[in-house]
Amino acid sequence: MVKWLASLRAARATEGKRLYDKITGARKVKFMIFGAHMIIYSEDATADRLFFRDILGFPSVDAGQGWLIFALPPAELAVHPAEEDDGHEIYVMCDDLKTEISALEAKGIRCSDVQEASWGLMTKLRLPGGGSVGLYQPKHPTALGLTSN
Repeated sequence: MVKWLASLRAARATEGKRLYDKITGARKVKFMIFGAHMIIYSEDATADRLFFRDILGFPSVDAGQGWLIFALPPAELAVHPAEEDDGHEIYVMCDDLKTEISALEAKGIRCSDVQEASWGLMTKLRLPGGGSVGLYQPKHPTALGLTSN
């Protein structure tokens, strides 16, 4: 086992990192990491920033010269097996995919055909800069209710 991983596991066990919320019963895990910063590379970054601000409605701060940094809804991370380890995807989640697709279409945004998998319903949104992000309605339990102290 990698040395840092063994150290991390030992630290979590000895420090009692797993706590239980007495009100909801949800497990809380302490992390030194407090958030995630995702990057989308784009051939038209300005257009994609406007898409996230004006179409998806994500609030943002201007880091200078129109460089918007967006607040995202709660997030979770999944690690999938792959032949190569350099590809990453971003999905935003919703409770009702059909309703979200209708709302996006009312704003002139086309979505790909809906795909159904055992884990949920999924579509792709084409970004103005040429890339895409996924939008899905999960069928599986999510990690969104877990919090860090």
